[in-house]
Amino acid sequence: MITATTIDELAQRLAAIVPTGMKEAREDLGKNFHAILQTGLGKLDLVTREEFDVQRCVLLRTREKIEQLERQLAALEASISAQPRH
Repeated sequence: MITATTIDELAQRLAAIVPTGMKEAREDLGKNFHAILQTGLGKLDLVTREEFDVQRCVLLRTREKIEQLERQLAALEASISAQPRH
């Protein structure tokens, strides 16, 4: 999950790789990296972990229901084919 702390850490890492001759600009670059990352990630259509987990549970329940219905259908088809035809 991407949090403000994650963005801060990533911005600091990017600023840390700035050449040592540009130490004065490192802090400003760190702030700029942070702003760019926050803006860029904000534009992405991301879901929270909670939303993802909720949808995962819905999908699992739906899959279980489909499997149950498939078993019921197979049983009905078997019972129909087992009945004598007149």
